[in-house]
Amino acid sequence: MRAGRLILGATIAVMALGSSQARRVQEASDWRLAATEEDRVRIRGWRTAWIKGLAQARGGGAAADIAALGLLADPDHSIAGPELPDGEYRCRTIKMGTQGRATLTYVAYPYFRCRVSQKGAQLAKIDGSQRLSGRIYPDTDARSIFLGTLILGDEERSYAYGRDRARDMAGVVERIEPQRWRIAFPFPAYESVVDILELVPAAPAP
Repeated sequence: MRAGRLILGATIAVMALGSSQARRVQEASDWRLAATEEDRVRIRGWRTAWIKGLAQARGGGAAADIAALGLLADPDHSIAGPELPDGEYRCRTIKMGTQGRATLTYVAYPYFRCRVSQKGAQLAKIDGSQRLSGRIYPDTDARSIFLGTLILGDEERSYAYGRDRARDMAGVVERIEPQRWRIAFPFPAYESVVDILELVPAAPAP
């Protein structure tokens, strides 16, 4: 019985921590106040993850694929104005490197659909087997920061940010061309060393 009470107490404590984190995400205007400590560390190491992922992908035989990505794969290129206008986007994920649990060091997915709303503050990937939902925070004139969660399979709702480390997502948002953006996700919970989400405005309906 005592063990059951301890487990219940620990579960309640974790839920309370998640609820507290979710409130900070909604209330904070500074991403550093909203982010978990783990995600602040991940963001600080974004370039380290990128360089490591690139090296592993090239070493695994994807040098030509990476070259074809052009500016998208260059961690040192961005232009001012990282803000994403509201609207529909075509988006695709490039995974580079491996954390040891995956054998592939480079995977490029096809384009899916993303949506930006609330004056550039909210981003959602709305189809595909791995989706995301979260908030974009202003940071500098060269980058913004995304904090959100991963949604899998047929799940209809996302976890609250900060409740599950394996679902939390933290990324650096940059503009690389006038109508082209990317988000670099360093050290994601699964598979790769760095994920790059490319976003380009969807073509208007005919």
